[in-house]
Amino acid sequence: MARKRRGLSAEDKALWSRVAASAVPMHPGRKPEPPLPETLAPPPQAPRAVAPPPLSLHDLRIGKLAAAPASRVALSPSPPAMVHAQPLRMDHKTHRQMTRGKLAPEARIDLHGMTLNIAQPVLTRFILQARAEGRRLVLVITGKGREGGPDAPLPVRPGALRHNVPHWLHMPPLNQVVLQIRPAHRRHGGEGAYYVYLRR
Repeated sequence: MARKRRGLSAEDKALWSRVAASAVPMHPGRKPEPPLPETLAPPPQAPRAVAPPPLSLHDLRIGKLAAAPASRVALSPSPPAMVHAQPLRMDHKTHRQMTRGKLAPEARIDLHGMTLNIAQPVLTRFILQARAEGRRLVLVITGKGREGGPDAPLPVRPGALRHNVPHWLHMPPLNQVVLQIRPAHRRHGGEGAYYVYLRR
């Protein structure tokens, strides 16, 4: 008994069409065979990512800053900007005297020369101890920090301590005891120090 010949399924026909379309003919002079009937359309393909334009050698120079991409996350504000943006929470008269350098700090700590890992717990202990002793105005000396300079191998934010101390003072547990932070008057260190006014 002769076997009945089975036809190709729609899925097999679609697969064969895709394979045939990608094949390179061995005899380019011959006419291509007509495609199989009732083929399914190939599945839609995801859009390809557009490659960035190639860089020329003129765009690459040692020491030249790269253009910032539009999607770059903004850096946190510089310490003086962040400290000055803080709303006034203390008495205006006392604040004016403090910023003019007319109030003498009751205690001081010098952090410069310390690493960030060492300085943060030292600062936390100092502030909590000063509050426990009933002090109101303390001076935190950070130093101004060294610039990397044009010959530095890597770009470095100058004054890591100066940048991080205001952030630490706004984080728990210190944010519960600190009322106000301001850059010190030049007689107490200027840009290299902060006045920290504590709550009662």
